[in-house]
Amino acid sequence: MIIKNPEFKISAVSAKQYPTDNLPQVVLVGKSNVGKSSFINTLVNRKKLARTSSEPGKTRQINFYNMDNKFYFVDLPGYGYSKMSKAEQEKVGNFIEEYLKTSKNICLIIFLIDIRHEPTENDKLMYNFIFKTNLPCIVIANKADKIAPTKVNSYVQALQEVLNPLKDLKFLPFSSEKKIYTEDVWKNIDEKLTAIL
Repeated sequence: MIIKNPEFKISAVSAKQYPTDNLPQVVLVGKSNVGKSSFINTLVNRKKLARTSSEPGKTRQINFYNMDNKFYFVDLPGYGYSKMSKAEQEKVGNFIEEYLKTSKNICLIIFLIDIRHEPTENDKLMYNFIFKTNLPCIVIANKADKIAPTKVNSYVQALQEVLNPLKDLKFLPFSSEKKIYTEDVWKNIDEKLTAIL
């Protein structure tokens, strides 16, 4: 898919601020430093559409990005940042939970994890929460450029064994740094959008 005019739409902190145009929404979920903003920028071939921060955990709202009026990328606040206070962590958790439970336009959840590391307890909790929503989901093993290309598939399989031993979800590698594996991701997004349009 080629996106010609991606644009930031709104930052929301409550359901009343979500866009009301009923476009499908592709939702990004992941911990604070997993690279969700870079993921968006890489897919749409823009450097600064989604703001990246050198300070993990800085985003405290839900960011909606309009993709040529076809769908939204929705970037949820990152979770699990250790320097965030318990009150802030709870607030972020509430944002995520409210959105996933109340939005009627979610067509796909993209759950990003770091390919290099065993999923954290927070990752496992979020995965289980997503799984219980019964919403379509794919898992992106990000930062694949950080390991040898010959080891990428085995690392992805190891992550799937931990989170999804039934293997009923797709796990895909990705690298924003080297802009590789983007075609497989777009293919999966296209499939979900085509199914509802």
